[in-house]
Amino acid sequence: MRRGESRPWVVSDELWSLIEPLLPEPAPKAVPGRPRVPDRQALCGILFVLHTGIQWEFLPQELGFGSGMTCWRRLAAWNEAGVWDRLHAILLARLHAAKQLDWSRAVIDSSRPGRSKGPKSGPSPVDRARPGSKHHVLVEGRGIPLAVSLTGGNRNDVTQVVPLLAKVPHVRGRVGRPRRRPDALFGDRGYDHDKYRRLVWARGTKPMIARRGQPHGSGLGRVRWVVERTISWLHGFRRLRIRWERRDDIHEAFLGIAVCLITHRHVKRLC
Repeated sequence: MRRGESRPWVVSDELWSLIEPLLPEPAPKAVPGRPRVPDRQALCGILFVLHTGIQWEFLPQELGFGSGMTCWRRLAAWNEAGVWDRLHAILLARLHAAKQLDWSRAVIDSSRPGRSKGPKSGPSPVDRARPGSKHHVLVEGRGIPLAVSLTGGNRNDVTQVVPLLAKVPHVRGRVGRPRRRPDALFGDRGYDHDKYRRLVWARGTKPMIARRGQPHGSGLGRVRWVVERTISWLHGFRRLRIRWERRDDIHEAFLGIAVCLITHRHVKRLC
């Protein structure tokens, strides 16, 4: 690493102060052995894999991360404990307290990472039926992610509208009831279905979705571009460009961390 070169996998003191209280207590060792790799160092190793896309077994030991298997185990355990969901809710609460969340609208879209196999993958209709997955993303009006999910590449986008809206956390930070419901939902023609329009209305959100068969020029592009930018931010993490993990929970853990890092960037701007 050259002097002055950015090291995005290094966990700052401010971010670590938010993450450390959320981590589960480690189980005691049955047999004494090597000292446990500190959680902060293991997290740096996880972020190294997320940013560079390197395989676990090639994680550079000289940087002090511990072995790739150690980092993999911590990632699985922390994801099972719901660390990233709780961290995301904390970060959203900070933005909400500073009036930096635009609840007047939300925007939904999806993207396809590279080919994959395993749970939550399916024959892609746009890639000669090769197995693949989809990232579904819901953002607020400024493009800050509210919820993400992973499905098979053969799942229709419209089926994920309600699950994504239901996945938005209760965001505290201001006086009154927690906020989790956007006023309106914008989406392209892939989300045009009267059944799901009614379901969105039933949740108290107005569906603003382009209809099939109508000429282009609806003006939704002036609003929808923020979700496309957020998807590009997600794919800036090389590990998310191709789904290498056969286990879906590990890939979802990487998605959760990436969402937290993107949200944390907006929180840092408040300082």
